[in-house]
Amino acid sequence: MFDADVLVIGGGIVGLSTAYALTQAAPGTRVVVLEKEDGPARHQTGRNSGVIHSGIYYRPGSLKARYAVRGASEMVKFCAEHGIAHEVTGKLIVATERDELPRLHALVQRGRENGIPVRELGPAQIEEYEPEVRGLAAIHVGTTGIADYTAVAARLGEASGAQVRYGADVVRVDRRAGLGVAVRTRAGDVVRGKVLVNCGGLQCDRIARLTGDDPGMRIVPFRGEYFELARPGLVRGLVYPVPDPAFPFLGVHLTRGVDGGVHVGPNAVPALAREGYGWGVVRPRELAGTLAWPGSWRIARRHWRYGAGEVRRSASKRAFTDAVRRLVPAVEADDLVRAPAGVRAQAVLRDGTLVDDFLIREGERTVHVLNAPSPAATASLPIGREVARRALRRL
Repeated sequence: MFDADVLVIGGGIVGLSTAYALTQAAPGTRVVVLEKEDGPARHQTGRNSGVIHSGIYYRPGSLKARYAVRGASEMVKFCAEHGIAHEVTGKLIVATERDELPRLHALVQRGRENGIPVRELGPAQIEEYEPEVRGLAAIHVGTTGIADYTAVAARLGEASGAQVRYGADVVRVDRRAGLGVAVRTRAGDVVRGKVLVNCGGLQCDRIARLTGDDPGMRIVPFRGEYFELARPGLVRGLVYPVPDPAFPFLGVHLTRGVDGGVHVGPNAVPALAREGYGWGVVRPRELAGTLAWPGSWRIARRHWRYGAGEVRRSASKRAFTDAVRRLVPAVEADDLVRAPAGVRAQAVLRDGTLVDDFLIREGERTVHVLNAPSPAATASLPIGREVARRALRRL
């Protein structure tokens, strides 16, 4: 009667890590993963700067802090065991203005509370790590690294032994007492399981509503716009500004990837579709859904100044270049070459609160991952185990 014990919706790194954790924890568990694209990691997982985050930014005791710290070491080990490109590079977080110094010192304290090795640097020491970077002070975080997360996701799917079905866009979900969960795809296929796990990323709130569960939040998509550095030799590793704690983005930073290229960004602007990777991608129904959510307007009122700056940098390459030059003065506008954008699935509550931590909720025979933005890729192995634990408990 059942095609699987557990159905997982979503073939990004969290969904595939969950499938892997299920079969590791309970060998013999039948797992089917349904992914609407024709391959793994086509959205958030495969469209970011590939950083293995240390966990320094996150509130001590939060899921983000615990899972990022644990996940960073586990991710390095997983990549090494499976021959996946990665490197522990360390990174600099640089203060370029005096009003950033208290926030930088607060990060030092937070890092130490999270058990992360942090070294404080003065201007001369900054240049020892990064000759082209200028700042008043910085901290060096040694456990930060980079990885090929698309390759990680693909390997998790293979190693799980799960049946991964690509091109399986879920359009309907039925739950009936004693009959488990039945999922219908756009192609007309019906797949039945005892428990459903929703790792739908940008579509997770829509999937939750299809099951009949009220997620209590909406995904408000933010597009992250990136450039590549034409002169990658200007940066040796990873260079970040001091983030604004009022907003869940880290600011424009420079990241040397596993391919040797340097990603610059992201600039965070509202996306006009869940998968709106450019200003020209507009889906009126999805945009209307975002605008109809009260929390969207409350975000706009609360953060309009910050948002206006992001939109300005989106419209003006000169403005974007100026943001980069705060960290690396040698960068010129011609050094920045447009690169593919990503979209962040940001959960927003009705009152306009931007959900700051990972958010996992449960229903009858369902487990929903409703907020898993950065550092979800870093933390994917411990997140997968937690989601798997909840799913197995429902079996």
